[in-house]
Amino acid sequence: MEEKRDSKQKITGSLQTDMAYLNQTLDVERNFDIIYRVVHIGGKEACMYLVDGFCKDDLDQKLLQYFMDLTPDKMPEDMHGMSKQFTPYVEVDIEDKWDTLIQSLLSGMFLLLIDGYEKALVIDSRTYPSRGVAEPEKDKALRGSKDGFVETLVSNTALIRRRIRSTDLHMEMLNAGESSHTDIALCYMKGRVDDVFLDEIRRKIQDIKADSLTMNQESLAECLYQRKWYNPFPKFKYTERPDAASAQVLEGNIVILVDNSPSAMILPTTIFDVIEEADDYYFPPVTGTYLRMTRFLISILTYLVTPTFLLMMNNPQWIPESFSFIMLQEEPNLPLIWQFLVLELAIDGLKLAAINTPNMLSTPLSVMAALVLGEFSVNSGWFSSEVMLYMAFVAIANYTQSNYELGYALKFLRIITLLLAQWFNLWGYIGGILLSLLAMGCNRTVSHRSYLYPLIPFKWKALKGKLFRTRLPGALKEDE
Repeated sequence: MEEKRDSKQKITGSLQTDMAYLNQTLDVERNFDIIYRVVHIGGKEACMYLVDGFCKDDLDQKLLQYFMDLTPDKMPEDMHGMSKQFTPYVEVDIEDKWDTLIQSLLSGMFLLLIDGYEKALVIDSRTYPSRGVAEPEKDKALRGSKDGFVETLVSNTALIRRRIRSTDLHMEMLNAGESSHTDIALCYMKGRVDDVFLDEIRRKIQDIKADSLTMNQESLAECLYQRKWYNPFPKFKYTERPDAASAQVLEGNIVILVDNSPSAMILPTTIFDVIEEADDYYFPPVTGTYLRMTRFLISILTYLVTPTFLLMMNNPQWIPESFSFIMLQEEPNLPLIWQFLVLELAIDGLKLAAINTPNMLSTPLSVMAALVLGEFSVNSGWFSSEVMLYMAFVAIANYTQSNYELGYALKFLRIITLLLAQWFNLWGYIGGILLSLLAMGCNRTVSHRSYLYPLIPFKWKALKGKLFRTRLPGALKEDE
């Protein structure tokens, strides 16, 4: 058997030799979806290669028919002439290196080898199986566009390009993964993006040594930023909305699109960026500001409400007479700290169950869960009704902001503060809050900026734009 040559070598121009190498490398006898066919073009023997399911059959058939109609007197001297004179298609390239050719073929492109030609014709006629660009289930907005990103990279870049028709918009293609060769697109506005940060991100992607990006964007995120495992706050913001991604590009941020992933990765990201949502900008400034401030306030309450209640119940003498109604009506059978911890775990169990529950069973199981964890659990004496009330508020209020990682960051810190308040009373409660502030204050974004910017360091003009919805992102600034 012929020894496998270095994939960086070039094709020889001898069709039989090149076919033997390619067939051996791709193992076409066992891979049923890799199709090759030997044909005659202009009196020369040729061979076409494609991956079944990736190429447009009708287009490839028309191209092949056009090639086979060529006569020997019309055949050009090399593949360059073939590309320029006799290939009636837009996305065409010529290549002679095996590594590039094999990667292009496995990406879904059409390869044509002709005997005597030392280069191959690469035709990008691929089409990937994809769903429609419907509004994403998670990133919904009351107003605005109803389209969303899909798993096809080219479709996602087109959704952004449709909204930003500027020559400053750059879509830079990279790839990572020794085996997967996953396509990665950097989207940014020239002149607005931080060039130093852009160069750093580009270099990090090019230096990735992973075998494959199995988990798409999460794998890429862990390669780009070696985060501290004990700091749970998200370093990246994700969105499935093209309008939100376009707005971030116009603000000078970098949007990273990964093939096979229906969401965009936005960086750099601060805590204020994570809490922002599209609805803030689809309503007038007063309404948008109210929605944003409400989201900030409720996020803080989801962290503080249960530790504060536990602290008050452990120190009933601190409760003013006017707030005596918050006292427990009955002596709990189970200590409050255990009630809170069990319910924190139960809520996550319900979330996981909801994800894996078939749609046809979701309604009856939801009713059953409400009865069992609601009325029956209180009547049986396991939980106090006040504890159920506050935990129900926390569970529902977590969905006022769409970032999954931020919700769990607040959850982890809330549990730590609960434990510290139980063990060390007031000093533990204060220590838990200080620990949470320290976790945010000592955190850094991917661009090495403070996670609390523009609060730390303080920049009032930028902070005002984060707290109050004043103008739309990308809108022209007034002349100063």
